[in-house]
Amino acid sequence: MKPTQFESALALIDKMNGEDPNTYEVYGIQYSKELLYSERMSRKLLQFNPLASEALQISARAQHLCRWKIPRNEYPMNRIGYLKWREALKRMHVDLTNQILERVGVEEDLKKRIGFLISKKGIKKDEESQCLEDIICLVFLEYYFEEFASKHPDSKVIDILQKTWRKMSQKGQEAALQLRFSARGSDLIERALDSEG
Repeated sequence: MKPTQFESALALIDKMNGEDPNTYEVYGIQYSKELLYSERMSRKLLQFNPLASEALQISARAQHLCRWKIPRNEYPMNRIGYLKWREALKRMHVDLTNQILERVGVEEDLKKRIGFLISKKGIKKDEESQCLEDIICLVFLEYYFEEFASKHPDSKVIDILQKTWRKMSQKGQEAALQLRFSARGSDLIERALDSEG
């Protein structure tokens, strides 16, 4: 991919995510929620894998592209509804990213590869898919876990932590153990991992 294509693709992803009407406050400053998330994904990816390919970098940046356009409450509030919502989101993220890649002139094979990664196919089998999954989990743990834990009972938080842990590679798990958490957060993680055996 030519440098101009790569940079233009990232800029267009940022422009679209910057239109998110939902905001997230960090140190008193309001950010567009999905723009902030995408920047955290990119930063964490390059910390975790400094040699990440351009396809992987674009996939990380576009992971939640325009996520707000398909609200969770448009689907039944049960497990089946949740899974259908997640599949609809993946399709949208891939379609919107493809539009951006076509606009900047990216070749077909690379578009397919990025679509494959965004769809999170091949986890545990494809090295880049696994890397992307590790980054998703690390960003959740570092930036969103404590807030999530404050809103849910211990049993649910522990269940989510265990599911998150199983998705990660050994390298991802080792990186997660280097993160800092509150006393309650650390206790929940310890309990979750103890239960995993």
